[in-house]
Amino acid sequence: MLQIILGALSLGLLWSIMTIGVYITYRILDIADLTVEGSIAMGAAIAAQAITAGIDPYLSTFLAMLGGMAAGLVTGIFHTRLKIPALLSGILTMIALYSINLRIMGKANISLLRVDTVYTVFQRLGLDRNGSAIVLGLICVTAIVVILYWFFGTEIGCAIRATGNNPKMVRAQGINTNNTILIGLMISNGLVAVSGALIAQYQSYADIQMGVGSIVIGLASVIIGEVLFGRKHFMRRLISLVLGSITYRFIIAFVLKLGMPANDLKLFTAITVAVALALPTIRKYVHPVKITIVEEGE
Repeated sequence: MLQIILGALSLGLLWSIMTIGVYITYRILDIADLTVEGSIAMGAAIAAQAITAGIDPYLSTFLAMLGGMAAGLVTGIFHTRLKIPALLSGILTMIALYSINLRIMGKANISLLRVDTVYTVFQRLGLDRNGSAIVLGLICVTAIVVILYWFFGTEIGCAIRATGNNPKMVRAQGINTNNTILIGLMISNGLVAVSGALIAQYQSYADIQMGVGSIVIGLASVIIGEVLFGRKHFMRRLISLVLGSITYRFIIAFVLKLGMPANDLKLFTAITVAVALALPTIRKYVHPVKITIVEEGE
């Protein structure tokens, strides 16, 4: 049971980096970016191929981040320069990344057994696989949360946040919203690719299909975090995303323990997200707004 808890915690921390990336596009930019499903696999592919080629695991993870940022840049160019709708832009990049990832990997999956990864240094200190992932995950997540909190408090960061809320107002202030969208998409997919690289090294393999359904997992984690842990202060929102990702992994571990077939997990996640997104509408039917009409003369 302890190993299940530690496994859920370690995976929750690693996936929370992707959750933060999804949050940047979904909540801050107000864009449904399906590039995520391709960029997470791209991060895994680049890191795995670089590590097996003898490149340092940390440098390999950095290269994965650059690959993810490039994918976000392509989606941004489709949307801002070529005026293709955001949803379709993400789909086009996602489809293209499938072939690109196959080109990078050379085959459908790459094994990372018996090679050094970013976790090796912690394992040499006596930690097991889960312990190494938890320690490195905490370090990475803390650094990312602190850096993003600082960045989104700067002038360009505030402009990115304002772009999603009121792009017309931002343009009226003389700010190029195309550039803020490009930067936001690059940061988002860079984080997603880092998450993919860390997950691949944790699992000891990279697979071309590992990005399937990742956008739904990210949305589920975002919604769980906001509902359970709050969304008032920006730092609190970032922390709630991490906690939401961990909570989601605990939920998955719990339902698997109860006997749910692993093949049904994505269906379970989709239903969870659909119910969470529909809650405001459901509340209106359950608790309809009461309108009181006051007659003249009363």
